[in-house]
This record gives sequence, structure tokens and C-alpha cells, in this order.
Amino acid sequence: MKKILVTFGTRPEAIKLAPLVIQLQKDRSINLTICATGQHRHMLDQVLKTFRIQPHFDMKIMTKNQTVEQVIGRVLFESGKILDRIKPDIVIVQGDTTTAFAISLAAFLRKIRVAHVEAGLRSYDKHKPFPEEMNRRLISPIADLHFAPTKGAAENLIKENIDEKTIFITGNTGIDALLMTVRDKKIPLMLPFSSFDKKKKIILVTAHRRESFGKPLRSICNALKTIARMREDVEIVYPVHLNPSVRKTVNEIIKDERRIHLIEPMPYETFVSVMKSAYLILTDSGGIQEEAPSLKKPILIMREVTERLEGVKAGCARLVGMDTNSIVNNVIRLLKDKALYNKMSSVKNPYGDGKASKRIVNILRKT
Repeated sequence: MKKILVTFGTRPEAIKLAPLVIQLQKDRSINLTICATGQHRHMLDQVLKTFRIQPHFDMKIMTKNQTVEQVIGRVLFESGKILDRIKPDIVIVQGDTTTAFAISLAAFLRKIRVAHVEAGLRSYDKHKPFPEEMNRRLISPIADLHFAPTKGAAENLIKENIDEKTIFITGNTGIDALLMTVRDKKIPLMLPFSSFDKKKKIILVTAHRRESFGKPLRSICNALKTIARMREDVEIVYPVHLNPSVRKTVNEIIKDERRIHLIEPMPYETFVSVMKSAYLILTDSGGIQEEAPSLKKPILIMREVTERLEGVKAGCARLVGMDTNSIVNNVIRLLKDKALYNKMSSVKNPYGDGKASKRIVNILRKT
């Protein structure tokens, strides 16, 4: 029986690994252990509850105002103890988080094979996104199995001299999680607020990346303020990240703006419901760039660079940067230009078909 350890620490990791965990739990040839670091405590727990996942180990590493160095050190030390105890054949990490990098390093130091889900994404700017771009670049030479979500991601790995025999194009497991949530009739899909006119167009906003802190986030908030004041036919919904740097800026600029609803981070299934209800999405998130095309929602990416170019090339997403005027102009154009809106919202999702987890499990059985 193959012993596999699945690890995660943040909400996005847990979302994208949940469908894979569910598939692995069904396979009687696999002895599965689940480990959480707790890098995002509250938001992580929401996802685990949604997908009914109970970790066997929880490091509970989160402390107030912890630095990236502290996260790396604690995860490296605590995961090492767990690896020594259970001695897995394969450790599965996802994406580009500090948790994923530190656990990959701990496994490497014990000569334990690492399988990297969502391998090969690259912006080729080591500071954007920060520190995620370097995390995923550092995981690649450590990993033994590379589950690339797209052909482009696989090509990035090949350019870096990763053995092609270890690279598998699977699609993105985040699409699996999204489609599972939409199809699961047991999950209530409802809007978490009722204080606005539902006849108006909802603009969903997420902005929280480290490279957006300071002036860029102020520019984003000023754009939202301008849009809300220009267009009485819209309602802007912004679930504000728990990071104090984000909250301080957002509250200073747009807390009291009419038609801008600043709300707490939502449980995953509720967030999916809001995405479904949105007219368009403004985001600096990676996962939302992948999910929105499955819900036929145009995406405006508020970043200077993106490692997810497939959506831009396909036409369902636009890279608009963090300049106030650029954001405003692109939103107004989408609100006015129905032909452009229909074109962007009709693109087939280039990131996956909802079957990535099954493909990964089949590969793990054979390797």
C-alpha cells in the first residue's frame, strides 16, 4: 500500500487539494495522511468544514504578525517531525505558498519524493507575485512529479530542464473544486447580504497581494470609489482580506462609500455563489483567474504581470494593472460594450475541465 501525505496551510491550497483528497480517500491502494500547517487559520478552517476534511496533523503555526522567515522555520521543523514519524512514500504539495516550499524542502532533506500540484506557473519576475514566484521556482527542482495544469506550464518546466518524463498535464484541481461546489445541491448557494438593489450589476473585487500593499492598493481603492460614483447601475462587493495592511488602506479610502460593500471573507461555497451572481470580477488573485471562466464571468486582472496567461490569450481575462484610470476605463468599457462582454464571457475555460484530480490519482497509482 502506497503511503501518501497531503499537505496544505492556506485557504487556496485547501480548496485546490480538497477534490484530490476526496479522490485519494476512495482509493483502497493508498494509505492517506492529511497534514495542515495552519498558515491561514480562520480561512483554512472554513474550507476544511465545507469539504468535510479532517487533518490527521495540524501544526497550528499561525502567530500574530509572524514573518515569512518564521513561517518557513516553523513549518520546516514541525513537518520534519511528522515526516520522520509516518515515513510517506510521496508528499503532495500545492502551488506556491510558503507552506508548500518549506514542506518540499523538509521532504527533500529526507529523500522523500515530492509531487507538486499546479507546477510550472511562471511570471518570470521574482518579485511579482512575492514571495510566491520564488516559492514555486524553488519547489520545481526539488519535486519528483510535476502536475502541470496547462500545456504552457509544462513548457515552462521543460525550458528549465525538468525531465519531461516527470511532467504530466492534468488541468487545474481548482476547477474540480469549483464544479463540485456548484453541483453539490447540499451546499446552500446564497448571497451573504441583502442591503442593495439586486437589479443592479454586481462587481466582485478581491485585492490582497503583498505587491499591492501601499500605493497600488490605494490606486485600486480610488478606482473603486470612482466607479461607484460614476455608475449608479452597479454594486461593488469587496470581501476584505484579514491582513491588517489591506484592511487599513481599504477602510481609509472606501469604508463609507455608497454602493461599495466591504464584507468579511466568505466561506468558499458562499464566495462561489457571489461569483455566480457577479456581472464581472476585478481581482489580483490567481485562483479566481482560473475559476471565473467556468462561471462565464469576464475577469480584469489588477496586476502588472500574471503567471496565468492562458486566460488573457484566450480572451476571457484582461491584464489592466493597478493604475486607477486603467481600472476605471476597462470596467466602464465592459459595462457599456455588450459585444465585448459577451465575447469575454463565452470563452471556454483554458485551465481545466473538472477531472484533474482523477488524472492525478491515476498517475500516483502507477509511479
